[in-house]
Amino acid sequence: MKPFRALEQTPTAKEIAAEFREKITGPHREYEPGDQLPAARKLAKELGVQLMTVQSAFGQLRDEGLVLTQQGRGTFVRDPSVPLGTEPGSSPAFTALAAELSTIHDALHLLGERLDRLERLVGSETPPSP
Repeated sequence: MKPFRALEQTPTAKEIAAEFREKITGPHREYEPGDQLPAARKLAKELGVQLMTVQSAFGQLRDEGLVLTQQGRGTFVRDPSVPLGTEPGSSPAFTALAAELSTIHDALHLLGERLDRLERLVGSETPPSP
């Protein structure tokens, strides 16, 4: 891992998350799907921050769907081709959101089909004479 971007002061959780977000999604990415992020305890020590600060940063990335945390194993970059909320270690918020979005998607699909049928019916009728 390249050294963490030099900061003049102790980094906040938001700054740590932004740094890893760039390393995961940026044009010069350092982490690919499946790669493990540094251990939170070790990273906290390197950055001179509290463990909770790093855990909060990783939590932000997890809530954005960029990483998965597996208890006892670590934090890993998630594979964007796998639907959100379906992998072990997914954020409960993303699991609920993914289920809700799936329901909304299905409902919109059905509404689109109904609208198509209605438009065909209306289009096939002859307009009333004035």
